[in-house]
Amino acid sequence: MGRCKVPTATPTRWQAAPISKAPLAASCKPVAAFQLHSRHFATSRETGTNVTGLPKGTEVGTKRFADFDLAGKAFVVTGGARGLGLAMAEALVEAGGKVYCVDRLPKPDEEYERALERVVPEWGGSLQYKQLDVNDTAALNKMMEEIAAENQGIQGVIAAAGIQQLTPAIDYKPEDVNKMLQTNYTAVFMTAQAAARQMFKYKTRGSICFVASMSGTIANKGLLSAAYNSSKAAVIQLSRNLAMEWSSVKDNGEGGIRVNSLSPGHIVTPMVLKNFEEVPGLRETWSQANMMGRLAETSEFKGAALFLMSNASTFMTGSNLIIDGGHTAW
Repeated sequence: MGRCKVPTATPTRWQAAPISKAPLAASCKPVAAFQLHSRHFATSRETGTNVTGLPKGTEVGTKRFADFDLAGKAFVVTGGARGLGLAMAEALVEAGGKVYCVDRLPKPDEEYERALERVVPEWGGSLQYKQLDVNDTAALNKMMEEIAAENQGIQGVIAAAGIQQLTPAIDYKPEDVNKMLQTNYTAVFMTAQAAARQMFKYKTRGSICFVASMSGTIANKGLLSAAYNSSKAAVIQLSRNLAMEWSSVKDNGEGGIRVNSLSPGHIVTPMVLKNFEEVPGLRETWSQANMMGRLAETSEFKGAALFLMSNASTFMTGSNLIIDGGHTAW
């Protein structure tokens, strides 16, 4: 065989750019207070697009899992006295976040007290309880305002408060439908609105997560609750619309609020355990309905909560994160 002659490229000489003699101070821009503890969100005036700036080269690799660090940030979790809401709140505390658990219970559940004992002060996080019914919009706005004033802003909100009612569709009463939609949709909307007002005021780059359900995308076999399922579908669509309005950063510095939804599969929570009491055999049916052949534990959603509330998800908005053990993938 003959030899092939491979063409070679001629090396190119690159001329170094001249060093600027302008004073250093003149080339530096002051960093606004709202940019601390978060990535810089460039405005359309600065770049022509609404994007999240990448970390500076000097910041890369200086700390393990830096994008998941929530130190110095404040968060609100509704429905946080127990169950899924509390588990997600614990994830934020473990990452150094200051977390306010909001629930209508006059006194926190025993599960909350155990979570409080698990807090490690050396990690910088904290857990506080606030008794409030999310259906009280005036009180909700006042609480968000107070929390923001105390922390010079709110960096994230997880709306996990919700109710359930198993009833055949033919038997649903109008007042029951209205009650379900009020708590599962309207109160979620108002929670996001109250938080966004403070994020706009303090120009913080926040993240809002709605706890929806896989029931919002499928007709959940065995779950006779048309009002609940449709309320979760509404929440998923709400997250997309709020993301459209709030995600880009305006020229006045407002915006940069990411809004997403989380759709869990069947989880062992106080609300679900009540369903099992009402419907014999339901636990076994649901356990075999997904690819893993079991129900989820609330702790299995801590990672998702931290991801959505941290800088690890700064390019994620208007999305619905489904974690259901493969239930909807059959």
